[in-house]
Amino acid sequence: MVTSRFSKSRKSNCINEEQQFKELEALEVDGQKVEVPQPLSWYPEELAWHTNLSRKILRKSPQLERFHQFLVSETESGNISRQEAVSMIPPLLLSVQPHHKILDMCAAPGSKTTQLIEMLHADMNVPFPEGFVIANDVDNKRCYLLVHQAKRLSSPCIMVVNHDASSIPRLQMDVDGRKEILFYDRILCDVPCSGDGTMRKNIDVWKKWTTLNSLQLHGLQLRIATRGAEQLAEGGRMVYSTCSLNPIEDEAVIASLLEKSEGALELADVSAELPGLKWMPGLTQWKVMTRDGQWFADWDEVPHSRHTQIRPTMFPPKDPEKLQAMHLERCLRILPHHQNTGGFFVAVLVKKSPMLWNKRQPKVQGRSAETRDPTQSSPAEPAEERPGDSPDLDGQSASGTEDPEAIQAAENSRDGRNRKDGVCGPPPSKRMKLFGFKEDPFVFIPEDDPLFPPIEKFYALDPSFPKKNLLTRTTEGKKRQLYMVSKELRNVLLNNSERMKVINTGIKVWCRNNSGEDFDCAFRLAQEGIYTLYPFINSRIINVSMEDVKILLTQENPFLRKLSSETYNQAKDLVKGSVVLKYEPDPAKPEALQCPIVLCGWRGKTSIRTFVPKNERLHYLRMMGLEVLGEKKKEGVARTDESTAGAQQPEDEASEEQRTGEVDSPAACDPAGPEPPR
Repeated sequence: MVTSRFSKSRKSNCINEEQQFKELEALEVDGQKVEVPQPLSWYPEELAWHTNLSRKILRKSPQLERFHQFLVSETESGNISRQEAVSMIPPLLLSVQPHHKILDMCAAPGSKTTQLIEMLHADMNVPFPEGFVIANDVDNKRCYLLVHQAKRLSSPCIMVVNHDASSIPRLQMDVDGRKEILFYDRILCDVPCSGDGTMRKNIDVWKKWTTLNSLQLHGLQLRIATRGAEQLAEGGRMVYSTCSLNPIEDEAVIASLLEKSEGALELADVSAELPGLKWMPGLTQWKVMTRDGQWFADWDEVPHSRHTQIRPTMFPPKDPEKLQAMHLERCLRILPHHQNTGGFFVAVLVKKSPMLWNKRQPKVQGRSAETRDPTQSSPAEPAEERPGDSPDLDGQSASGTEDPEAIQAAENSRDGRNRKDGVCGPPPSKRMKLFGFKEDPFVFIPEDDPLFPPIEKFYALDPSFPKKNLLTRTTEGKKRQLYMVSKELRNVLLNNSERMKVINTGIKVWCRNNSGEDFDCAFRLAQEGIYTLYPFINSRIINVSMEDVKILLTQENPFLRKLSSETYNQAKDLVKGSVVLKYEPDPAKPEALQCPIVLCGWRGKTSIRTFVPKNERLHYLRMMGLEVLGEKKKEGVARTDESTAGAQQPEDEASEEQRTGEVDSPAACDPAGPEPPR
C-alpha cells in the first residue's frame, strides 16, 4: 500500500486530485484492479491519501508510469511525503502550534520530523515562526538521511543534531541577557523497538524476532522516555510511540515512567482527537516471557539467575489503586486489521509539575512572544540531577545552595575560552566524544562584515531583514554559500556549541557566483530559500504571466523577446544579475493557475534563465496542466507536448546571437560549484 501525505503549507500548490487520479479509474494491472487513492478518514483536512498499489507494481507497470513519476518528483520537491499511515499519528497527537519549541528525540529517517516542520509553517505568510524543531538521532549516518528529508521543506526552523537520546544534553538559551535552561513545549519520543508491528511488510521480523528483543530494548526505551520527560516544559506534551505491540516495550515503559514521576506526569485522554481512527485501549495486565518460553506474572516469581534479563519495571504495578490511577487504558493500540495498516502503540503524556529531581522550570508557551509580558516569566534555575542520571549541562549538577551569579560567571568564562564570537563549531573533544564525520563550523556573519552591504543594496532589502541570522560554514577564505536560521535557532546555536554536535541547520539563501564580482553583487539568489527571502526583497522583481512561466521552465535560456511585452519592459532596464520572477494569480481569470509562484532567475544580456531544481520544475508544470513525461525530459529541462515546438531555438536565430556575442555565457550564470555533501 502506498500512503502519501500532502504538505498543508503547500496544499494550494498541490495537484488537483481529480486531475492526477482520474486516469487510474478502471485501470487493471496484472489482473488486479487499481484502487484510486482515497483520503484517510482520520487525517485532518484530507491531507493524507492511500492506495493498495505495491511498490513493485508501481515501479514496473507502464500504465502507472505517469503516476509513479508524479509521486517521485512531488516527494523530492517536498510537496508529498510517502509514509506508513500509522506513523503519521504521533505528530498529530502532539497538537503542534507555530510558537512551540519541539524536540524529536529519535528522528531518523525523518518522516515524522517533516510533519512537525509542516505544522510550524501552517501559515505560509510567516517566514520565521517563533518555534523550531531540534531533530536528533544517535546514528551519525542516518542523520544525513534526516537532513535530506528536512531539506525538502526548506525551513529555517530545523536543526539536526547527533546524540544518544537517553543522555541528550540539556541546552540553554539567552533570555534578556541571562541564560535559561531550554525546556521543550512538545517532545516526540518515537523510540527504537523490536518492530513486531511491521511484520506485514517486513519479512525480516519473521526471521529474527524473539522475546529477547523486547527484554533488551526495555531499559533503553525507559531511559529515553525519562530523559524526554526531564526536558519537557511544565504543561507540555510528550508522545511516546513504538511500532511494536509487545507490552514490555509499551505499557510497561509508560507505567514505570508514571510511577517514578509520582504525579508529575499523566496520560492524556486523546480518544476524541482523531475522529475515525480505530484503536483499542492500552493493557492493564500482562506477563513477561523469556526467550525459552517461560512466563512470569510477577517480579517475585523471577529466579535470581534471570535478574540480568528481566527487570521489575517490566511488570504492571501490584497496587490496584495505583494501577487504576495511571489510566493505562488511555494508551492507543492500533492493530493491523483495524484500518489495513501496520501495528502501532501511542501514549500521550502531559507534564503537570516538575519532576522530583528537577527544580523550577518555565511554563509552556501559550501565546506568542510579542503578546507575552516579559515581567511574567521567571528564569529557570539549573536543574538538580538524580543519582545515576546523565550529567546536566557540562557534567555538573547545580544544587540549590549554589550562587546563580557564580554559575553564570563560570559559564560565560568557559564560553569565552572555548569559542570565538559568532562561531559555533563542534564541541571540544574533552567534553564529548564525537563519532562520524567532522562537521564544518557554523559562523554567523558579523554586522560590520563588508560582504553584506552590496547584497543589501543590490536587492534593496527591507530594514526589517534579520541579517544577524545569516551564517556560513567556513571561517577562512571566500564565503561560498550563505544560510539563514530563525532568531530562536540562532540563540540555541550561540549558547550551546560546546554541548551538542550539530549536523545541519538553516536554509541556503545566497550562492556566490563566479562572475558576480563583475556586476554589482557577488551573490545570486538560491531557490531553496526564496520563499523565506522574498518578503524582504524590494528590487529586481519581475512580474511574469503564466505563459512566461511555461517558457522559463521549458526552455534553458529563452531570449527576452520570447516573453510577454509586460515582462520584457520590466527586464530590459535591469542590469545583469540575479532576479526574482513572480507570478501572481488573477482572481478575474478562474481558469488560470490560482496560486502564486516565486522563482529565482538570472538576467543576462538578452535572455533570462531560471535556477530551479528539476523536480520543482516538474511540479510547477503540473500545476499549469502540462504533460510531463520521462522520455521528454532532457538534462533537467521538462519538455511538454504544448511547448516542445517553442523550446528549440531556430538555428539561424541562435547562430545570429552567437555571431554577435549576445548569448549569455553559462559561466556568467552558474554558481561557483556544487556544495560538498554534508
